Order: sequence, then C-alpha cells, then structure tokens
Amino acid sequence: MIKLSSVLAIAAASLLAVPAFAADSAKKSIVLVHGGFVDGSGWEGVYSKLKKDGHDVTIVQNPTISLADDAAVTKRAIDAANGDVILVGHSYGGAVITEAGSDPKVAGLVYITAFAPDAGESVISVLKTNSPKDAAPPPILPPQDGFLFLDKTKFAAAFAADVKPDLAQFMAASQVPWGLAAASGTVTNPAWKNKKSWYLVTTEDRMIPPAVQRMMAKRAGATTVEVVGSHAIYVSKPAAVAKLIETAAESAATK
Repeated sequence: MIKLSSVLAIAAASLLAVPAFAADSAKKSIVLVHGGFVDGSGWEGVYSKLKKDGHDVTIVQNPTISLADDAAVTKRAIDAANGDVILVGHSYGGAVITEAGSDPKVAGLVYITAFAPDAGESVISVLKTNSPKDAAPPPILPPQDGFLFLDKTKFAAAFAADVKPDLAQFMAASQVPWGLAAASGTVTNPAWKNKKSWYLVTTEDRMIPPAVQRMMAKRAGATTVEVVGSHAIYVSKPAAVAKLIETAAESAATK
C-alpha cells in the first residue's frame, strides 16, 4: 500500500517542477545570420553566452552569393528550429533577415549594426542614398569575377578596429567572397514592417555609418541601444550583443 505521505510528496514535487518547465518552454530559439566577407564562426562568443543561458541557438552559414539564396538558407534554419524564433542579423545579414523574417515562426528581429532595407532597396542602395557626404566609404576593392573583397590592409580599421589585432588580421586573410548579387539584391517584403524589432547601433562603425544605422532603426520602429564599438561588435563585445538578443527573446515570450 502506498502511504499518503508518499503521494503528497510526489504531488508536491510535481507542482514545484511546473515553474521550471514553464520557464524552459518560454525560451525562444535563436537563429544567427552573418554578414558579408565573414562566415558564421564569428558568432562563437555570442553563441556561448546564449547557450549558457539555456537558449537553442542555430548559426546559419550563408553562401553570400545572392540575397534570394541566403534568404532561402535562412528560412530552412527557421523551419528546423524548435518553436518560435528570434532572428538575428549582422551587417548584410540584416538584409537577409528582413527578407526571410516574415516567416510566421519568427517572433522578433534583432539587427546588430545591420542593414534593414525597405522594399526595393539593397545594401548598396541604402549606403549610396543615405551615407553622409563626409563619411569615408568602406575599403571595398573592385569586383573580381562578380565578387567583392575588402582591402586586407584596411580591413582592421574599417571592420574590426576593437578586435584583437591577431584575430582581425586572420579575419582579413580569411574573407568570404561577397557576391554582387547579394550586395545588390533588393528586399521584396520587409519583415520589420510586421515584426517587432531591436537594433544595436555601434558608434565607431566604419562600414555602416552610425547615422545610417540610426535612420534604419528609426524607420523600422526598432527598440534601439547604442554601444561604443566597431562593425565587428559581435566579435569584440559578445556579451553586449547577447544581452540585446535576450531582451528581445524575453519580450517575445511575454506576448
């Protein structure tokens, strides 16, 4: 015969487990999308922080050949994720999440010094139309067989000024070719028009002028934070980036 005290103990344990289960179920899957010239490995610090805090994290490896292909790759990652998704994009990755983010599983968009184009806009057109006249252009070399690279000798200053020198040098040497079809690909249905968004502005960015970042964040109605840092803020200050992503995930969980 089972003692009444044992039954009560089991019931109590079950009740105590409910809050923990509820907390776990509130966690959002997070999909991280890299930008041009780099691959997904730069997200390592952000990934580690998010995983430590209990999030399910996917890092998309986009080929960065065309915007349409990159959006398709990202949509496959969204489909494979558990439950609702917080979709995060850095730099050109912002254009990708803007195009792919209308997926019904996406609960929020997070732009990390990223492009948030409107319909008919591309990364190239956003910079050309909105950059301040006194802003130095990114040190992009002339196209090679339809692909773009940054000048290795100017990579650190433009892209990764606050990254450790040895790592910045490695990033310059290991650049991923960025297709002209990706940089010039136009957005068709901007997800930020229908999804809640967050934006991290980096004040020392030499790839996307801070003024352009602020314009896009305001236009998208994004909750915006500003951090002192370079374009590679996700590498140099992963804790600050992870914090904004978790803020977005927590906000989406309370809806």
